[in-house]
This record gives sequence, structure tokens and C-alpha cells, in this order.
Amino acid sequence: MRGAKGLQARTDLPYRACVGVMLLNRDGQVFIGRRRSEGGGEHVSDGYAWQMPQGGIDPGEEPYQAALRELYEETSVRSVKLLAEAPEWYSYDLPSMVAGRAWRGRYRGQTQKWFAFRFEGDESEINILRPGGGHHRPEFDEWRWEDMRRLPELIIPFKRQVYENVVSVFGHLQPGTATQP
Repeated sequence: MRGAKGLQARTDLPYRACVGVMLLNRDGQVFIGRRRSEGGGEHVSDGYAWQMPQGGIDPGEEPYQAALRELYEETSVRSVKLLAEAPEWYSYDLPSMVAGRAWRGRYRGQTQKWFAFRFEGDESEINILRPGGGHHRPEFDEWRWEDMRRLPELIIPFKRQVYENVVSVFGHLQPGTATQP
């Protein structure tokens, strides 16, 4: 389908394959980073700058390996243990005001495979200002540990349903639940 100016309709565009990482500390709190104001095309509101690490899957890369790579590239963290993998891929569409500039307008949004990891290192391992040993551009300018239940209210609204799904599927990893590993 083509619009009046010959632009492809957004619904005809594919989703960008991506991974997301819920990194939990020993107390069951989740790592969130505040996206840098110049952090990318998806970020459209300062009130919702907090998110978990996420990023694209490279050609030929398995989602699990992409999750480990993205986590390292955004936080420098490598000391992790896999706790769970979401059973489904979760997708979101970009708002029209962002869709044309994010990823050069090639995607309508992202479809994400989510992984939960336990952080087993010391907090000194976390380095968001020189992530990936200083070989990657910083995505975050601040970070903190947050209660899992609060994540959906902190994320930008067009990603909220994905975060609600992730919290639901990984909710058993919170302290005080019967099936916590």
C-alpha cells in the first residue's frame, strides 16, 4: 500500500528483531538505565527515559547470544546467570511521529525476545559511561535498581504492553514468590 506521497504504509513494514534483558540483582530488583537525551529515535519523552537493556539481533546471531552481547555493550556486565526466557516474542509499534526517523523508517517497530538474568558480579562491574570496555557509545547516562512491579509505569507508553508482558512472565522471579530460583 502506498500513501499520497509514495511512502510505504507503516503496516506494510516489518518489525526489527530485537532482544530485551531483565537483569535482576540478588535482592530481586531490576536494572534500569535512563536513556541519554540523544540516545536514539525511539525516545520521545523525558518523563519516560528509563528502560531495561535492549537491542537489535545481528544477522545470523541467536537471540540468547544477542542478549548477552547487548547487555555487555550497554552496561559492561558479563557476570550473569540465565534465569528464564520469555516463551513468546513481544512486539510494539512506533508512534507515527517517531516511525519515519527511527531506523531510517525501515521498520514499524520492534519484536523482542526477552531474557531474565541474575547479576552475579559486583556493582563496580557496571559501567554505563564506557560500556563494553569503552568500545561502545553510551546508551544510558544514569542507572539504578528498581522494583519489578514499577517497570511498566516508567517505560514510554508505546512500550508499556511489552513491559507488562515481561513483568507478568518473569514475575515469579521476584522475592517472596514460591518458585523463585
